[in-house]
Amino acid sequence: MSPEQIPEDALSEKFLAATGPGGQNVNKVATACQLRCDVFKLGLSPEVYARLKIIAGSKFTTGGELIITARRYRTQEGNREDARARLAKMIAAAYVAPVKRRATRPSRSAKAKRVESKVQRGAIKRGRGKVSFD
Repeated sequence: MSPEQIPEDALSEKFLAATGPGGQNVNKVATACQLRCDVFKLGLSPEVYARLKIIAGSKFTTGGELIITARRYRTQEGNREDARARLAKMIAAAYVAPVKRRATRPSRSAKAKRVESKVQRGAIKRGRGKVSFD
């Protein structure tokens, strides 16, 4: 899912003072973007919703909101785009269903080869015993 496909009414943005290095710019300008997405307005299927909840982890609130804070860039616009891209990437990852593992069994010949190699290895190890000169 691309950032353009996410409905605007499901999103709300708030700009905060960023933390970390940056001198006075950090103290004066609110450049960090906190993006909140109401997941119920996205109309996701139950399977996709469950996967998104697992992927989001602690970013997911009990009220069904997904909160992403972006403070990587020094501008509001850069952080806004970063937050939306991260949200879209998370939603796109939730749409990908995991591949089911198919149980397999070794063939009879594979089992026989394995046992034979173990017997050979045991013979090599038995040959390493003490040598008697009788």
